[in-house]
Formats: sequence, structure tokens, C-alpha cells
Amino acid sequence: MDWTGWTSLLTVVAVLTTLMTTRLATDMVMLTALIFLSVSGILTHQEALAGFSNSGLITVAFMYVIASGIHNTGGLDWIIKNLLGRPASVRYAQARVIAPVAGLSGFLNNTPVVATFIPAVARWARHQQVPLPPLLMTLSYAAILGGTLTLIGTSTNLIVNGLYMDLADSEGFHLFDITWVSLPVILIGLAFIVVWLPFALRSRKGNGKQMFGDFREYTVEMAVANDGPLVGQSVQDAGLRHLRGLYLVEIEREGGVVTAVPSEERLRSGDRLVFAGDVQSVMELRQIRGLVPSTEEQPLLAKEAPERRIVEAVVSPECLAVGSTIRESRFREKYGAVVLAIARNGRRIEGNLGNIRLEPADTLLLEARPVFVTRQRYSRDFLLVNDTEEESPDHRKSWRAWAILIAVVLLAATNTLSMLHAAMVGALAMLLTNCLTLNLARRSLDGHVLLTIACSFALGNALDKTGAATWLGHGMLSFTAGDYLLMLIATYVLVNVMTEMITNNAAALLTLPIVLAVTQNAGMPAEPFVLTLMMAASASFATPLGYQTNLMIFGPGGFRFIDFAKAGLPLNIICGIATVTTVSLLYPL
Repeated sequence: MDWTGWTSLLTVVAVLTTLMTTRLATDMVMLTALIFLSVSGILTHQEALAGFSNSGLITVAFMYVIASGIHNTGGLDWIIKNLLGRPASVRYAQARVIAPVAGLSGFLNNTPVVATFIPAVARWARHQQVPLPPLLMTLSYAAILGGTLTLIGTSTNLIVNGLYMDLADSEGFHLFDITWVSLPVILIGLAFIVVWLPFALRSRKGNGKQMFGDFREYTVEMAVANDGPLVGQSVQDAGLRHLRGLYLVEIEREGGVVTAVPSEERLRSGDRLVFAGDVQSVMELRQIRGLVPSTEEQPLLAKEAPERRIVEAVVSPECLAVGSTIRESRFREKYGAVVLAIARNGRRIEGNLGNIRLEPADTLLLEARPVFVTRQRYSRDFLLVNDTEEESPDHRKSWRAWAILIAVVLLAATNTLSMLHAAMVGALAMLLTNCLTLNLARRSLDGHVLLTIACSFALGNALDKTGAATWLGHGMLSFTAGDYLLMLIATYVLVNVMTEMITNNAAALLTLPIVLAVTQNAGMPAEPFVLTLMMAASASFATPLGYQTNLMIFGPGGFRFIDFAKAGLPLNIICGIATVTTVSLLYPL
């Protein structure tokens, strides 16, 4: 192996180390590696950019649009309404959640599926007096397992198939080829979830109560005294912008509401002001001449107002504000929203909100303008936006969206069209039938994921081109002594450990060239190892950060990191054993 191979190998090591030890965005790390490989001459510019034209990546993009059409028309609402029912026990409730979620995730991106189910399951659990944590974790795990049901169930399957077609010069897998492997694993995994989760989460007894409680617990209301010294002054000049423990959220004025109050807003006589933060700092407000306690009994935030939305949002690892305090990140100016309260590990954080550093999986209670919901629904800053006043979709169009999805599946399953062409036709049909607008279709495209995938292809190509993958393959082959079963186990463990530490797409694309090199050196068929790799890349249960659906339920379920380790690590092992056993039986050497 010459210098290009060693450089490619060191680049991969640097990427993995950076992703595991820093909070840098995955897509930017991958893009930096792509630029380095191209500029250094290890890859030509055509090879470096090949991922952007890969059929797997393009298929993923069009499937995002199709899933958005289902979500936008309320296509999941009927399923939620009619299939949850009245459970007699926690395990029966889990079973009622599993069936629709796992089935839907086999054909739709699981992020909108889980996002739609979370508020519905929370309301259902509260109404039925069923503990919420096991239901939410069942929801996430069922979506992850269900995504392995078909080749379009998760982006990982599609992009692995796309790179496999390029590297192995193969026609790839068809829609249901992976089903023969995944179906037994799914059934075993779901049965284990129903038995194990209520026991593993027995200390989590919540039944869907709002973690933020009453507005009075973390807000203070004051009023501007009539003809007082503050009348006519701006918020900045009145000294209300840089309070130590509290900050101004909104102003009620003449029946209307001024939200996300700017510094230049001028105060008027009788204005009712809402402050959030450390309520113990109320004495600081009372020392300001011109402010008097509000005499209203009903909290202003509890009143409906068209100018304001109260939103719960889960912070994504990709959020630009992660690692910064609320004040440092200029949250109000950047997002047009004000943080009312923050919950971490299921508990609201007390004290001065402005000095709290945001972390991934923090749940924020926000007061925002209505445009915030529309703007952030397809943003990756917040993985879950739970709008308490969300407008009802046009359910009359939901049958069109479902018909289009069924047609896409049938076209791909019967090989009438390739998966790429079927996805293209389906996305176009969603637009032509007004199941979603062109603007919503654009927003549905997850730019972070698509860029990460495209750039990951460059690293995979570098490992293959320079011989680094072959060198690693020889090492893995000698470690397993060429034993077929040990090689399957090693493949699963390698990919599964990596997918818990970095994104599943990156883990799969970085290890696929190595796996293909191993099979070529050993003279074994590649198909069973590629299918094992697909299953291992999706089996991310042991950490909340390993898969985005885990992160979405982290705050609403009041979980701790240790909860995912206790519940998910045994599931990882069970799914690994089931996968290797099934593959070895279906593909005997």
C-alpha cells in the first residue's frame, strides 16, 4: 500500500475521531474530508463528487418528498385514531403501537412517522393512564426495526445498495430482498421489546404529564405603571434587556400581544409584561421604578393569541446553538422565539435561563411567532416540533397520498420501474395531485443527511481505489481465520459499534469497501455480508444520540442516557444474534 492508501486510511481515522470527540456537524466533517481527498489528488474531481449523482442518494431525496406528502395530508392520523384503541395493560399498549409504526416505517422515512406519533401517544397514554416512557421507547425502536423491512424503509439501505452497485459492479438488491433477513429479526426484536422494556424502565412511571407544569412556576408578570417613568422608553433604555435572572418574553397591549420583544420596542402605559427565568429574581423587577405587580389572575401565556404559539422542541446535535448559552447564541434574533423553560433528562432546569448552555436532546418550551412552526418543521436545528395549536391538514387528500405510495411500492416490487424511477414518479405525482406544495417539497429534503451521504461516498471510494480497503480486508480475514460465521459476526459488530458512535449512514458507507474487500479476498459471495451490514447499521438502540428517533423521544419521555443503555444494549445483542443466524441459514456457504 503506497502513500495514497495510508493517507486515505488516516483521513478516515481523523474523520471518525472528530465525529466521536467533538460536536462538529457531520456533514461539514465529511465535506472537509472530500475536499482534502480531491485537492491532494488521491481522488479525481469526478471520483470525489460521484456520490452526488449516485442513484441511491437521489432515491433517498425523492422518498423524502413522498413521505412529506403522506405527512402533509394527515395520512397518519386515521391510523393513529383507529389502531391505538383501549389497552388493558402496558404490554398490550406496546403491541398496539408496534403494529402501525413498524409497518409504516418499512415504506416511509421514520422521522415523520415518529414525529406524528409522539404527541398522539402522549395524549393516549395520559387518557388511558398508561406509563408513557415504555410506549415512547417502543415507538422509536419499532420505527428503527421497521425501517429494515424493505430497501426503501431507511436511507441507509438505499445508499448502501447504491455504493454496492458502484463498487461491485452489481445490479444491487430489489425492494424486498432484505425482507427475508429482516422479518425474523423484526419479529424477535419486537417480541423482546414488549417483554423487556416495561421491566427495564420500571423506574420511569410518568404517564404523559407535561414536564413544564403551570406557567406560574417559571414566569413572572408585571405591568407598566400608568404615567410612570418607563412610559415611552424602549425596552433597552428601561433596563429590561439585561436582567440577571429574568428576561422579557412578551407584552400584552390593548388586547394584542407583542412576541419575541425587540430591544427597541417602546413601553406604553398599562402594558402587561411577561418575564421568564429564575422566578427568585422577582425582587430585581420590583426595584425598577415604573413596574408594578400584575393584578390579573390568569397567566397571560395561558390565553390564546393569534400572534403567539407555545411550542415544545427537542434540540438536535446539528443545532447551531448547541454548546452556547441562550444569551450567547442570540436565540431570540436567530429563531424569532423566546425560551420559556428548559428540561434536561426529564426535569426542568431551574435558575437563570440566559446562562444555561444548550445540549443535544434538551427539550425547550418556546414562545414563538406562528411563522416559527412553518420555518422549523423541516429544519434540523430541532428534530421535533410539537405545536400545541397545529393546524389540521386537509385529510381529503390523504387517500391520494396513500394511493401514490402504494403505486410506488408496486412499481418497484414488480420491477416495472427501478426504485429510482418509481420514487421519481411518486414524488412528481405528490406535487401534481396537490398533496404538497413545491415549497414544502423543497423543505422536506434533509440537506444535512444528503450532504453527509454524498461526501461519505468519497471516503468509501478512496479506501477502495488506494487499496486501503483491501489491506484492512486482509487484516480482518486473518483475524477471523476465513471462518464464514466469524466473518459475519465481525461485520455486524464492527458496523454496529460504529453506528452507535457516528451516524448510521456514515458507518455503513465507510465499512462497506472493507467488507467487500474481505469477501473478495476470501472468495465468498458479497450479498450476505452486505445484508448483515445493512441490518447492523440500523440497529442503533443503546444511546439516544445514535439514531434521531431516539433523540426525538428523549425529552418527552423524561429519559436518562442510562435508560437507553439498559433497554437498548440487550436489544442490540438480540438483533445481532438473530441477524447472523438468519443470514447464515438463508445464505449457507
